[in-house]
Amino acid sequence: MLEALLISQAVLWVLVLGLAALVLALLRQIGVLHERITPMGALTLDHGPKEGEPSPRFDIPDFLGRGTVRIGGPRDNGHSLLLMFVAPGCPVCKKLLPIIKSVAQSESDWLDTVLASDGEVDDQRLFVEDHKLDHFPYVLSGELGMTYRIGKLPYGLLIDGSGVVRAKGLINTREHLESLIQARQMGMASIQEYLEKGGGKSEITNRTGF
Repeated sequence: MLEALLISQAVLWVLVLGLAALVLALLRQIGVLHERITPMGALTLDHGPKEGEPSPRFDIPDFLGRGTVRIGGPRDNGHSLLLMFVAPGCPVCKKLLPIIKSVAQSESDWLDTVLASDGEVDDQRLFVEDHKLDHFPYVLSGELGMTYRIGKLPYGLLIDGSGVVRAKGLINTREHLESLIQARQMGMASIQEYLEKGGGKSEITNRTGF
């Protein structure tokens, strides 16, 4: 009886050690795959004004009554404009808002950020209050979304100081949002375009921190 118990314990330990070795091997493979995977930028949907084309110009009243927000056309301060389309009923938008705030603050020396939405005024007001968005220019305009052909949210466009669309795409993560900024610095429409033209992962990682 004792001998059978000892044998079963020995077999159990062999199985445990084998399982531990298998887990370590899987973790190593995951690490290798992570190193090989190239970071993906914002997914560009081929609708609305294209990269390199002038953005349509809009002068829209700020939702909180702080004057008129200009979108498109030359900007007086020479800054680029990050136009983010969000909505109260969009869960991904809510998760992305802290990232938008962080990027807007860190890039404020050259970048202005405007939030755009559409829908019921009461829902929008609660959205602004709950997520403390009152320090952003915030506009409500169905025409704006239709002009840029916004079909999915959250969606971002980067428009330079002269009013030209420089990058755009569906934004779900910080990586996607920062890819718009990196595309602007590289003079390309997206990270994907950079890769297609022979760019390497190491340079993207150095620029984006991913």
